[in-house]
Amino acid sequence: MKAPSIGTYLFTSISLLVLLGITIGASFFDLGPFNTAVAMSVSLAKAALILLFFMHVRYNPGIMWIFVGAGFFWLGIMLVLAMSDYMSRHWR
Repeated sequence: MKAPSIGTYLFTSISLLVLLGITIGASFFDLGPFNTAVAMSVSLAKAALILLFFMHVRYNPGIMWIFVGAGFFWLGIMLVLAMSDYMSRHWR
């Protein structure tokens, strides 16, 4: 298992700060229906950086990727079940 270097942590931290700046900057502009898409895209990029580098998933063997995928699959199941419950209710 290869350990990440200080440069990797520095690059990841600076990237997260840049993405934070993009998030803050985008909040001042009215992008219409794209507000949510921009916010979700930036948050997905930040989550990927944190997952890959700070949680060391990138440097672990393939079995770790299976467990990470299983966790996201389970999260998807929970979201589908929650949304099916929400959509089946008849709100007035």
